[in-house]
Amino acid sequence: MAELAAQGKVRDLYDVDDDRLLLVATDRISAFDVVLPDPIPNKGRVLTGLSLYWFERTADLVPNHVVGASLAAFPAPFSDDTDLAGRATLVRRARVIPMECVVRGYLSGSGWAQYREGEAVCGIPLPPGLTESARLPESIFTPTTKAATGHDLPLTPEEARTLIGVGLYERLKEVAVGIYERIAATALDAGVIVADTKFEFGFIDGELALIDEVGTPDSSRFWPADVYEPGKAQPSFDKQFVRDWLDASGWDHEPPPPGLPADV
Repeated sequence: MAELAAQGKVRDLYDVDDDRLLLVATDRISAFDVVLPDPIPNKGRVLTGLSLYWFERTADLVPNHVVGASLAAFPAPFSDDTDLAGRATLVRRARVIPMECVVRGYLSGSGWAQYREGEAVCGIPLPPGLTESARLPESIFTPTTKAATGHDLPLTPEEARTLIGVGLYERLKEVAVGIYERIAATALDAGVIVADTKFEFGFIDGELALIDEVGTPDSSRFWPADVYEPGKAQPSFDKQFVRDWLDASGWDHEPPPPGLPADV
């Protein structure tokens, strides 16, 4: 294996050449912006497969960084490493925009916590009387900071515009909401509600591009549509149950995190 260029919470990046990187989704799992000590077998392959599916199906909305995802597409020495099959993607280098682009269609998680304090999420006023897991009147764009370490922090529209500029903010809002609504509609046809999701963007050759991952259990909140019932927390197909267990354990969301029991 070539030298590691960078390591995120879940993904490892390897230099290929001046224009390309190899993005490897590991089996690490993070919660509350902290990497947990216990990997989840084959998680990286699930993340990679779903991301490739959604990258392909949203390419008409915005370009993305994907070059190829088969061993045959990788240069040596990566092409000979069978452990990379299904979990690695050859991508273009991008100038990353320092903001996480979160879109919410339902009121849950940190959005629900904010709403209970003042009927607003990231400074966006919402109608009174909404309940936990309620469908929002329209999808809302609620970006956060992009922290290299520690916790991402919510941004109001004014703070986000100051961070990246008004024009880029409006462009990201339009594109992110469009991608979310495409994914949400497709998933709902398969019986899955995408309550909210997170995207990352960058510039490749001066053009806006979708990067990192898209529509995965790490970046999205998935609920089974057939048992959806607003007014309470929903069963999920993502890592929410891990967050719930961690909260119940009494962990304060600061390193070091506790280990996960086998049944979790």
